[in-house]
Amino acid sequence: MKRLFFLISIFSFVHLANIQAQITEEGPINLSDPEEFSYLEPKDYEIGGIKVTGAEYLDTDVLITISKLVVGQYINVPSEETANVVKVLMAQNLFENVQLYADRIVDETIYFDIRVTERPRLSHIELNGLKKSMRDDIQKKLDASSGKIVNENLLKTTKNTIEKELRKKSFLYPDIEIKTVKDSAEVNNEILVVDVDRNKKIKVQKVNFSGNEVFSDRKLTKWLKGVRPKRWWRIFGPGKFKDEKYEEAKENLISTLHDKGYRDAEIIKDTITRYSDKRIEIDLDIYEGPQYYVGDISWTGNSRYTDSVLNIILGIEKGDVFSEEKLNTKLQGPTRNSDDLGALYQNDGYLTFSVNPVIKKIYNDTIDLEVQIYEGKQYTINRVLLRGNDITNDRVVLRSIYTKPGQKYSRELIMRSIREISQLGMFDEEAIEPDIPQSTMDHEKGTTDIVFNVKEKPSDQVELSGGYGAGQVIGTLGLTFNNFSTSNFFKKDAWKPLPRGDGQKLSLRGQTSGKRYQSYSFSFMEPWLGGKKPVNFGISAYTSNSSYGGFDYYTGRQMVEDSELSRIWMTGVTVSLGKRLQWPDNYFQINSSLSFQRYKLQKYPSYFLFSDGTAYNINFTQEISRNSVDAPIYPTSGSHIRLSLQVTPPYSAWNNLNYDTAPEQEKFKWTEYHKWKFDSQWYAKIAGKLVLKTQAQFGYLGNYTNRTETSTFERFKLGGDGMQGFDFLQGSEIIAMRGYMNGTIIPETTGDQDQNVAISSGSPIYTKYQLELRHPIMLNEQATVYMMAFAEAGNTWNKFSEVNPFKLRRSAGIGARIFLPIFGMLGIDYGHAFDPIPGLPESQWKQNFTFSILQDLGGF
Repeated sequence: MKRLFFLISIFSFVHLANIQAQITEEGPINLSDPEEFSYLEPKDYEIGGIKVTGAEYLDTDVLITISKLVVGQYINVPSEETANVVKVLMAQNLFENVQLYADRIVDETIYFDIRVTERPRLSHIELNGLKKSMRDDIQKKLDASSGKIVNENLLKTTKNTIEKELRKKSFLYPDIEIKTVKDSAEVNNEILVVDVDRNKKIKVQKVNFSGNEVFSDRKLTKWLKGVRPKRWWRIFGPGKFKDEKYEEAKENLISTLHDKGYRDAEIIKDTITRYSDKRIEIDLDIYEGPQYYVGDISWTGNSRYTDSVLNIILGIEKGDVFSEEKLNTKLQGPTRNSDDLGALYQNDGYLTFSVNPVIKKIYNDTIDLEVQIYEGKQYTINRVLLRGNDITNDRVVLRSIYTKPGQKYSRELIMRSIREISQLGMFDEEAIEPDIPQSTMDHEKGTTDIVFNVKEKPSDQVELSGGYGAGQVIGTLGLTFNNFSTSNFFKKDAWKPLPRGDGQKLSLRGQTSGKRYQSYSFSFMEPWLGGKKPVNFGISAYTSNSSYGGFDYYTGRQMVEDSELSRIWMTGVTVSLGKRLQWPDNYFQINSSLSFQRYKLQKYPSYFLFSDGTAYNINFTQEISRNSVDAPIYPTSGSHIRLSLQVTPPYSAWNNLNYDTAPEQEKFKWTEYHKWKFDSQWYAKIAGKLVLKTQAQFGYLGNYTNRTETSTFERFKLGGDGMQGFDFLQGSEIIAMRGYMNGTIIPETTGDQDQNVAISSGSPIYTKYQLELRHPIMLNEQATVYMMAFAEAGNTWNKFSEVNPFKLRRSAGIGARIFLPIFGMLGIDYGHAFDPIPGLPESQWKQNFTFSILQDLGGF
């Protein structure tokens, strides 16, 4: 036995000596090759050194770490350990080939050489079969892969990325083929060529439900909002399938079931199967569970209000269907909600109020609740600060808001303050954000600061517009400064280009077509006269003149002498004073104005009660209004109601004039009338961002006595786009009604010979109703864009005995509005008039286009 052991030892020593000699004479030995290094005769060596050859882009130190070879460590060579070096490196999917060599052996020390052949790198990806816009979007997602190793993982990631992006566009089943091509421009680089066939966009054919016992498939499909299966009555077919909408739809379905009291309801399994090349079928397995009801409700932590008061505010009683959503809404609803428990406390100063409903017991189908309240302290406002108002003075904003230092904190007043800041028209409505900095809250004293963060938007404007009508081109130039400052008028540094920051409004406007028509106006408004109370003061003046006939229709050249022209001159000035009221509530405002107007006619056609002479109009207007709309550009809630009365002195009561025999210039020298107007607009959210606007208008122009005829000035012209322009010279008020031509809705009792007169001068009585559905496309500082569908009805009459509120001219249509700070409001409507006007062309679709250019002057 000893002899056998001796012979084996001698043999091993000689063999290893031969190996060392072989390494020395023939170079490194591949330990992965059994012909060069036999696994039958392994030996322990100390690792003296490790190197990596062939790695051009990868960190060799990292590769040595991955190999788990450590200098100074003893290793059995050859063995499973040496074999694992190759395995673990190949598993990284970075190499075409890996080999482990014994570079040299010195006595009991071995030096390793890890030889690798790197896989090619990706130079770029070529996408074929997609439209440019889609290709560019997907290419941006794939560009990050450039320079990476081309392996199966990269190919899979590339395909998944393309499929994911196409799926967002409803292409659920694309065909994608990927192949690699060597890049001749780069060594060891390849190009991925991806051929994509998107196939058809996928829509939902039908949704199948299983497991539902209480609710029908139809009900569940209705609550699966965002997924629109095929229905015969859907004109445009089913909606496109999108994963995001599908997930939202499932959440909405379960949320609705929970709201119905089925708090255990869930979707056990959902499956999407391909129905056809462009349709899918959805299967939903539903668990409804039992319906739960509210049991006993107890309150803890409340000292300010009794349980009975809190129960009234909560509005949930024992035996009601249990709805977690309703419970949370009534306890701490949305910020704008005013009838929840949170509003009750936070409007009373309890800034840190919180509430937590806890389910105390569930038995059978009944749930007992305990509502845990933390009231905290009542906080008062220490300071009210503004941030972001770079142009507008602090006092202009602070005087408008309802949160004042020393008051108790009130969530309702903060929301009202946001509305008032928005109504100023100088700040981006979407960017008004109230903030209560934690650093300003003194918990011991119960005080806090409130910061209103605002963002100025362009407000000063120049108006440029043009139009063609009555054979003439009419151009308009207007300057409107909505944030003017008279207090800085004499400060040289404030002229940039005009003094701004006091919230005053200055407007200058001119409109002309040359000699035939000219109109110039000026107005100024101070919203806070004296700066201490919300009393507004305004003054305006205008002058205009127009000639009728005597000009060539095509060239505009005057054909007769000035004295032979039919002309009308109008001049006027108005002074107004208004005040915000506190009763019945602080949304009310009262305005009073005094106006003087002068009309001079020269051989003017018989549109008025006289054709030559001068008439004067001195009138007093009293208006009361209530405006609670939440935003001036795109209102979503609130109302705007106005009632006004305009009167002139009853000259006929004391002038002892015989109106049957007196000359026209004497009879109509002093215009007399009383004018009543009512306008109400209501805004309400219907669903999501869809807003319904309803409007009702009424106007009546009357005379004091039968001895005088109804004034032909100050009448109402119904129909058209409602833009006040050339018609202003007729002394009429323009009322829009889309689908009809301007001013063409005239009383049915108007004779054929008086039709043109009625269209030109207007009618003394009108009424109009409007329904308008609006949906926003974009709401931000740069632009406000919304679409609309409308239905309108209205009519005019000559006297009250003719009024029939059920006999109206009707129209309907669609339109769009775009508000851009640099352009103002742009609008286009297509309306169809359903009821023809006698003597005019048959009703048809009519386009009304509103266009003005409003350029911000702040950068001049």
